[in-house]
Amino acid sequence: MARYYDVHPDNPQPRIIRQVVDLVRDDGLIAYPTDSCFALGCRLDNRDGLNRIREIRHLDDRHHFTLVCRDFAQLGQFVQVSNAIFRLVKACTPGSYTFILPATREVPRRMLHPRKRTVGVRVPAHTVTQALLAELGEPLVSSTLILPGEEEPLTQGWEIKERLDHQLDAVVDAGECGKELTTVVDLSGDEPEILRRGAGDPSRFE
Repeated sequence: MARYYDVHPDNPQPRIIRQVVDLVRDDGLIAYPTDSCFALGCRLDNRDGLNRIREIRHLDDRHHFTLVCRDFAQLGQFVQVSNAIFRLVKACTPGSYTFILPATREVPRRMLHPRKRTVGVRVPAHTVTQALLAELGEPLVSSTLILPGEEEPLTQGWEIKERLDHQLDAVVDAGECGKELTTVVDLSGDEPEILRRGAGDPSRFE
């Protein structure tokens, strides 16, 4: 059964944050809120966690997992960015964007797009997510919590707990965080390509 953590959205309790992060460090899989919607998350080196996310969401090996990073400095350890891309991404972070970029060697091969060798990265503007990332000291490998056959992500912590109780180790609930997905921009080519229009303003990439 998944543990259920009720976290204050603006002043997350340090004790609870530490407990959740301890679970993540022990290779646990969590559902947690972001600035766009709930996500599934685990440690970067948690191979079993990645497989569990794939099972829950019925994903194939072409799926772009996202590295959810605390800040731009951390993001820069895992992706390659030119000066022009650096300025573009930095102007949009933190925020509701996911960027597809060439990965560095810090990213495990199993996380990469098999053909492009790219990975998704983002820096969320959510107090609870930021608290988790600060305590963890590394990114969370994440995927939006949309269940197979459904068009919209789950938005309520209690419903996530009810429906995925035996597939997760913890649910972090800080209240409803909405259901609008991030805007996904592929910056791995010569020109920005908007792959999905969502909560982040896509106009600066057009």
